[in-house]
Amino acid sequence: MAGGFGRYTHAVVRALPPALGGGEEEEEGGGEEGGPGPGPGSPPLDLAKAHRQLGVYAGILRQKLGLQVVELPPAPGGLRALLLEDLAVVQGDTALLTRPWRPTRRHELSSVRAVLEELKLRVVTVTDEGATLDGSDVLFTGREFFVGISPWTNHRGAEAVADTFRDFTVSTVPVGGGGHLKSFCSMAAPDTIAIGSSEAARRAMKAMEQLSDHAYGRLSVPDDPAGNCLFARLGGAAGGVLVHRSPEEFPSSLQPFQKVPGVTLVPAALSEAAKVGGALSSCCLLLNRRPDA
Repeated sequence: MAGGFGRYTHAVVRALPPALGGGEEEEEGGGEEGGPGPGPGSPPLDLAKAHRQLGVYAGILRQKLGLQVVELPPAPGGLRALLLEDLAVVQGDTALLTRPWRPTRRHELSSVRAVLEELKLRVVTVTDEGATLDGSDVLFTGREFFVGISPWTNHRGAEAVADTFRDFTVSTVPVGGGGHLKSFCSMAAPDTIAIGSSEAARRAMKAMEQLSDHAYGRLSVPDDPAGNCLFARLGGAAGGVLVHRSPEEFPSSLQPFQKVPGVTLVPAALSEAAKVGGALSSCCLLLNRRPDA
Protein backbone atom coordinates (compact mmCIF):
# COMPACT_ATOMS: atom_id res chain seq x y z
CA MET A 1 0.00 0.00 0.00
CA ALA A 2 2.54 2.60 1.11
CA GLY A 3 4.93 1.46 -1.65
CA GLY A 4 2.57 2.85 -4.31
CA PHE A 5 1.78 6.02 -2.43
CA GLY A 6 2.10 9.20 -4.47
CA ARG A 7 1.61 7.66 -7.91
CA TYR A 8 -0.85 9.69 -9.98
CA THR A 9 -1.81 10.01 -13.63
CA HIS A 10 -4.39 12.83 -13.60
CA ALA A 11 -5.16 16.06 -11.79
CA VAL A 12 -8.56 17.75 -11.90
CA VAL A 13 -8.58 21.52 -11.36
CA ARG A 14 -11.18 24.27 -11.56
CA ALA A 15 -10.75 27.34 -13.77
CA LEU A 16 -11.02 30.77 -12.19
CA PRO A 17 -13.87 33.03 -13.30
CA PRO A 18 -12.75 35.93 -15.51
CA ALA A 19 -14.11 38.45 -13.01
CA LEU A 20 -15.40 38.64 -9.47
CA GLY A 21 -19.13 38.90 -8.89
CA GLY A 22 -20.48 41.58 -6.58
CA GLY A 23 -19.88 40.79 -2.91
CA GLU A 24 -18.17 37.50 -3.73
CA GLU A 25 -15.08 38.20 -1.66
CA GLU A 26 -17.11 38.89 1.46
CA GLU A 27 -19.19 35.75 1.07
CA GLU A 28 -16.41 33.38 0.14
CA GLY A 29 -13.28 34.58 1.97
CA GLY A 30 -11.70 32.29 4.52
CA GLY A 31 -7.99 32.92 4.99
CA GLU A 32 -5.16 30.43 5.41
CA GLU A 33 -6.86 28.52 8.20
CA GLY A 34 -10.02 27.91 6.21
CA GLY A 35 -12.26 29.52 8.83
CA PRO A 36 -15.89 30.31 8.28
CA GLY A 37 -15.46 33.89 7.14
CA PRO A 38 -12.92 36.62 6.37
CA GLY A 39 -13.81 39.03 9.15
CA PRO A 40 -13.37 42.78 8.94
CA GLY A 41 -10.27 44.00 7.17
CA SER A 42 -9.50 40.80 5.24
CA PRO A 43 -7.23 41.51 2.27
CA PRO A 44 -9.08 41.68 -1.04
CA LEU A 45 -8.35 39.01 -3.61
CA ASP A 46 -6.14 40.10 -6.54
CA LEU A 47 -7.80 38.19 -9.38
CA ALA A 48 -5.01 38.83 -11.90
CA LYS A 49 -2.41 37.54 -9.43
CA ALA A 50 -4.63 34.56 -8.65
CA HIS A 51 -4.79 33.69 -12.37
CA ARG A 52 -0.98 33.85 -12.58
CA GLN A 53 -0.43 31.73 -9.50
CA LEU A 54 -2.95 29.09 -10.50
CA GLY A 55 -1.53 29.03 -14.02
CA VAL A 56 1.89 28.23 -12.58
CA TYR A 57 0.28 25.65 -10.27
CA ALA A 58 -1.37 23.87 -13.21
CA GLY A 59 1.95 24.04 -15.10
CA ILE A 60 3.69 22.31 -12.18
CA LEU A 61 1.09 19.54 -12.23
CA ARG A 62 1.65 19.04 -15.95
CA GLN A 63 5.38 19.56 -16.34
CA LYS A 64 6.96 18.70 -12.99
CA LEU A 65 4.58 15.94 -11.93
CA GLY A 66 3.85 14.69 -15.46
CA LEU A 67 0.09 14.58 -14.96
CA GLN A 68 -2.77 14.95 -17.41
CA VAL A 69 -4.63 18.01 -16.17
CA VAL A 70 -8.40 18.14 -16.60
CA GLU A 71 -9.80 21.63 -16.12
CA LEU A 72 -13.40 22.11 -15.07
CA PRO A 73 -15.08 25.39 -16.05
CA PRO A 74 -15.66 28.09 -13.41
CA ALA A 75 -18.54 27.27 -11.09
CA PRO A 76 -21.23 29.77 -10.16
CA GLY A 77 -21.28 30.77 -6.54
CA GLY A 78 -17.80 31.93 -5.75
CA LEU A 79 -14.07 31.37 -5.70
CA ARG A 80 -14.31 28.64 -3.09
CA ALA A 81 -15.22 26.35 -6.01
CA LEU A 82 -11.47 26.24 -6.69
CA LEU A 83 -11.12 23.98 -3.65
CA LEU A 84 -11.96 20.69 -5.35
CA GLU A 85 -10.38 18.55 -2.63
CA ASP A 86 -13.34 19.35 -0.39
CA LEU A 87 -15.69 17.67 -2.84
CA ALA A 88 -14.19 14.19 -3.19
CA VAL A 89 -11.92 11.68 -1.47
CA VAL A 90 -10.12 9.56 -4.07
CA GLN A 91 -8.20 6.37 -3.37
CA GLY A 92 -7.45 3.70 -5.93
CA ASP A 93 -10.35 3.33 -8.34
CA THR A 94 -12.92 4.70 -5.88
CA ALA A 95 -14.03 8.29 -5.36
CA LEU A 96 -16.28 9.31 -2.48
CA LEU A 97 -18.26 12.45 -3.23
CA THR A 98 -18.42 14.32 0.04
CA ARG A 99 -21.18 16.31 1.72
CA PRO A 100 -19.59 19.75 2.20
CA TRP A 101 -20.39 21.72 5.32
CA ARG A 102 -21.37 24.68 3.13
CA PRO A 103 -24.71 23.77 1.48
CA THR A 104 -23.95 26.29 -1.28
CA ARG A 105 -21.09 24.05 -2.45
CA ARG A 106 -23.17 20.92 -2.93
CA HIS A 107 -24.34 21.99 -6.38
CA GLU A 108 -20.70 21.64 -7.52
CA LEU A 109 -20.75 17.89 -6.94
CA SER A 110 -22.49 17.05 -10.23
CA SER A 111 -19.66 18.40 -12.40
CA VAL A 112 -17.08 16.59 -10.27
CA ARG A 113 -19.08 13.36 -10.51
CA ALA A 114 -19.21 13.69 -14.29
CA VAL A 115 -15.45 14.03 -14.74
CA LEU A 116 -14.65 11.24 -12.27
CA GLU A 117 -17.06 8.89 -14.02
CA GLU A 118 -15.55 9.90 -17.38
CA LEU A 119 -12.17 8.87 -15.96
CA LYS A 120 -13.72 5.47 -15.10
CA LEU A 121 -13.67 5.75 -11.32
CA ARG A 122 -16.26 4.08 -9.14
CA VAL A 123 -18.14 7.01 -7.61
CA VAL A 124 -19.82 6.71 -4.21
CA THR A 125 -21.98 9.38 -2.58
CA VAL A 126 -22.52 10.32 1.06
CA THR A 127 -26.21 9.62 1.60
CA ASP A 128 -26.49 10.43 5.31
CA GLU A 129 -28.20 13.83 5.51
CA GLY A 130 -26.82 14.28 9.01
CA ALA A 131 -23.24 13.94 7.79
CA THR A 132 -20.89 16.77 6.90
CA LEU A 133 -17.60 15.96 5.23
CA ASP A 134 -14.99 18.22 3.62
CA GLY A 135 -12.20 16.40 1.80
CA SER A 136 -9.64 18.79 3.28
CA ASP A 137 -10.26 17.02 6.59
CA VAL A 138 -9.18 13.65 5.15
CA LEU A 139 -5.51 12.66 5.24
CA PHE A 140 -4.55 9.42 3.48
CA THR A 141 -1.07 8.25 4.43
CA GLY A 142 -0.74 5.34 2.03
CA ARG A 143 -1.55 3.00 4.94
CA GLU A 144 -4.63 4.46 6.63
CA PHE A 145 -7.01 7.40 6.76
CA PHE A 146 -7.15 10.11 9.40
CA VAL A 147 -10.34 12.18 9.33
CA GLY A 148 -10.36 15.49 11.15
CA ILE A 149 -13.40 16.25 13.28
CA SER A 150 -13.69 19.97 12.73
CA PRO A 151 -16.29 22.70 12.18
CA TRP A 152 -16.53 21.29 8.64
CA THR A 153 -16.61 17.52 9.22
CA ASN A 154 -18.52 15.51 11.82
CA HIS A 155 -18.36 11.90 13.00
CA ARG A 156 -21.08 10.83 10.60
CA GLY A 157 -18.98 12.19 7.75
CA ALA A 158 -16.02 10.18 9.02
CA GLU A 159 -18.24 7.08 9.07
CA ALA A 160 -18.92 7.59 5.36
CA VAL A 161 -15.16 7.43 4.72
CA ALA A 162 -14.89 4.23 6.77
CA ASP A 163 -17.87 2.67 4.96
CA THR A 164 -16.39 3.48 1.54
CA PHE A 165 -12.76 2.48 2.09
CA ARG A 166 -13.20 -0.71 4.10
CA ASP A 167 -9.72 -2.02 3.26
CA PHE A 168 -8.12 0.73 5.35
CA THR A 169 -8.21 1.74 8.99
CA VAL A 170 -10.06 5.06 9.44
CA SER A 171 -9.39 7.04 12.63
CA THR A 172 -10.86 10.36 13.74
CA VAL A 173 -8.70 13.24 14.93
CA PRO A 174 -10.03 16.30 16.81
CA VAL A 175 -9.05 19.50 15.00
CA GLY A 176 -8.80 22.73 16.95
CA GLY A 177 -8.43 26.25 15.70
CA GLY A 178 -11.43 26.34 13.36
CA GLY A 179 -9.64 24.98 10.30
CA HIS A 180 -9.38 21.69 8.43
CA LEU A 181 -6.99 18.88 9.32
CA LYS A 182 -4.98 19.48 6.15
CA SER A 183 -4.73 23.21 6.78
CA PHE A 184 -1.62 22.33 8.79
CA CYS A 185 -0.52 18.85 7.70
CA SER A 186 -0.02 16.54 4.72
CA MET A 187 2.28 13.77 3.51
CA ALA A 188 5.73 15.14 2.63
CA ALA A 189 6.94 11.69 1.54
CA PRO A 190 5.87 8.08 2.08
CA ASP A 191 5.63 7.54 5.84
CA THR A 192 6.51 11.19 6.61
CA ILE A 193 3.91 13.69 7.81
CA ALA A 194 4.57 17.41 7.39
CA ILE A 195 3.06 19.26 10.32
CA GLY A 196 2.77 22.88 11.41
CA SER A 197 3.82 24.21 14.79
CA SER A 198 0.61 25.64 16.22
CA GLU A 199 -1.00 24.12 19.30
CA ALA A 200 -3.80 22.69 17.12
CA ALA A 201 -1.25 21.06 14.81
CA ARG A 202 0.77 19.59 17.67
CA ARG A 203 -2.34 18.13 19.30
CA ALA A 204 -3.52 16.60 16.02
CA MET A 205 -0.11 15.05 15.39
CA LYS A 206 -0.02 13.59 18.88
CA ALA A 207 -3.48 12.10 18.35
CA MET A 208 -2.45 10.54 15.02
CA GLU A 209 0.65 9.02 16.59
CA GLN A 210 -1.43 7.52 19.39
CA LEU A 211 -4.09 6.18 17.02
CA SER A 212 -1.74 4.53 14.53
CA ASP A 213 0.18 1.27 14.76
CA HIS A 214 2.75 2.70 12.34
CA ALA A 215 5.61 5.00 13.33
CA TYR A 216 5.50 7.93 10.91
CA GLY A 217 8.35 10.35 10.47
CA ARG A 218 7.57 13.93 11.41
CA LEU A 219 8.62 16.98 9.37
CA SER A 220 7.89 20.03 11.51
CA VAL A 221 7.56 23.42 9.84
CA PRO A 222 7.16 26.76 11.65
CA ASP A 223 4.18 27.92 9.59
CA ASP A 224 0.93 25.93 9.63
CA PRO A 225 -0.03 26.64 5.98
CA ALA A 226 3.39 25.38 4.85
CA GLY A 227 2.50 22.04 6.43
CA ASN A 228 0.24 21.44 3.43
CA CYS A 229 2.36 20.22 0.52
CA LEU A 230 2.05 17.80 -2.42
CA PHE A 231 4.20 14.69 -2.84
CA ALA A 232 4.14 12.70 -6.07
CA ARG A 233 6.25 9.92 -7.55
CA LEU A 234 7.45 10.18 -11.14
CA GLY A 235 6.94 7.03 -13.19
CA GLY A 236 9.03 4.18 -11.85
CA ALA A 237 11.52 6.46 -10.10
CA ALA A 238 12.36 5.72 -6.49
CA GLY A 239 12.22 9.36 -5.43
CA GLY A 240 9.60 11.96 -6.15
CA VAL A 241 8.63 15.61 -6.36
CA LEU A 242 7.60 17.65 -3.35
CA VAL A 243 5.63 20.81 -4.12
CA HIS A 244 5.75 23.23 -1.19
CA ARG A 245 4.71 26.80 -0.49
CA SER A 246 7.16 29.36 -1.81
CA PRO A 247 9.94 30.82 0.37
CA GLU A 248 8.60 34.29 -0.46
CA GLU A 249 5.44 33.35 1.43
CA PHE A 250 7.00 31.29 4.25
CA PRO A 251 10.78 31.76 4.35
CA SER A 252 11.18 30.05 7.73
CA SER A 253 9.60 26.84 6.45
CA LEU A 254 11.95 26.24 3.51
CA GLN A 255 14.81 24.64 5.43
CA PRO A 256 12.81 21.70 6.84
CA PHE A 257 11.78 20.64 3.33
CA GLN A 258 15.42 20.62 2.23
CA LYS A 259 15.97 17.78 4.70
CA VAL A 260 13.54 15.41 2.93
CA PRO A 261 15.72 12.81 1.16
CA GLY A 262 15.22 11.72 -2.42
CA VAL A 263 12.83 14.42 -3.56
CA THR A 264 13.01 17.31 -5.99
CA LEU A 265 11.65 20.45 -4.34
CA VAL A 266 9.30 22.67 -6.35
CA PRO A 267 8.08 25.92 -4.75
CA ALA A 268 4.61 27.25 -5.55
CA ALA A 269 3.00 30.51 -4.45
CA LEU A 270 -0.65 30.32 -3.47
CA SER A 271 -1.29 33.50 -1.50
CA GLU A 272 -4.44 34.47 -3.41
CA ALA A 273 -6.23 31.11 -3.25
CA ALA A 274 -5.26 31.01 0.44
CA LYS A 275 -7.55 33.99 0.98
CA VAL A 276 -10.51 31.68 0.33
CA GLY A 277 -9.03 28.85 2.38
CA GLY A 278 -6.97 27.31 -0.43
CA ALA A 279 -3.95 25.08 0.09
CA LEU A 280 -1.69 23.17 -2.31
CA SER A 281 -3.65 19.95 -1.90
CA SER A 282 -7.09 21.56 -1.94
CA CYS A 283 -6.81 23.17 -5.39
CA CYS A 284 -6.82 19.85 -7.25
CA LEU A 285 -8.03 16.27 -7.16
CA LEU A 286 -5.24 13.77 -7.79
CA LEU A 287 -6.00 10.29 -9.07
CA ASN A 288 -4.22 7.29 -10.51
CA ARG A 289 -6.11 5.90 -13.46
CA ARG A 290 -5.31 2.31 -14.39
CA PRO A 291 -4.10 1.81 -18.00
CA ASP A 292 -6.99 -0.60 -18.70
CA ALA A 293 -9.63 1.76 -17.28
